[in-house]
Amino acid sequence: MLFKDIRDYQILYLSLFLVLGISTRDWTLRPSMILVAIATSLLVQSLLTLIFNRWSSTSDKENKQYKEYKTNIRSPLITSLGISLLLRADYPTTMFFAAATAIASKFIFKLENKHFFNPANFGIISALVLTPDAWVSPGQWGEDWWYGLLFIGAGGMILHRIGRWDTTAAFLGFYAVLEAIRNFWLGWTWDVYLHRLMSGSLLLFALFMVTDPRSIPNSRTGRLTWAACIALITFILRNNFYLPTAVFWALFALAPFTVLFDQLWKASRFSWTASSEQ
Repeated sequence: MLFKDIRDYQILYLSLFLVLGISTRDWTLRPSMILVAIATSLLVQSLLTLIFNRWSSTSDKENKQYKEYKTNIRSPLITSLGISLLLRADYPTTMFFAAATAIASKFIFKLENKHFFNPANFGIISALVLTPDAWVSPGQWGEDWWYGLLFIGAGGMILHRIGRWDTTAAFLGFYAVLEAIRNFWLGWTWDVYLHRLMSGSLLLFALFMVTDPRSIPNSRTGRLTWAACIALITFILRNNFYLPTAVFWALFALAPFTVLFDQLWKASRFSWTASSEQ
């Protein structure tokens, strides 16, 4: 039933943010690009689910380790909406490539049936590296305070339901402290500090991407450590290498460490439902 699953709220809010952004900001994103991302994500999800089910049934069923992946449309919808919110491209083929690699990463880069790359982040980085016309505009949401309140309110409600608010708090808190130290050291006014923190894209990342419960460390200690490391790498890339897409590269670089943190700090794995899903 609709809204029995917390992901339904994610889909609703991400869709509203997309409509809000297109209607209130001067974006270059075309509706056709959104449709390409959604259609590609759903198609690739369905095809890979079918392929992996057949492969698993022949290789593992005799050993009684067979788990059938259920038909899942929520996850690819969330991934495609996230890509549409953050990635820009000149050609539909680039959006197709980003969405396809995002969904494929869930099936390929996993350990003990848990994927460790955030799918949308993987697709965005893949498009930035392997296509000539993809870009991310971190300032596309501006620094209007009401955007920030909207993101925090909607994201906070979802994180409360999921139970992963600690990851967002650790990332934003540690990053805010680092920026405050730098701002004080350089003798800048505090309006510069607020300008660097009140970014819609940064809040979207912190509330909806770095908190993906299926790809982040299972334990609270692991999540806090992991989020603080992402904040540190983001700070270094942004201020020493002047990389505007620093948050996405930091998450991509540290995603494999999820496996290590899960081994260091044991905890039960998050599951949306009792069934096996990708």
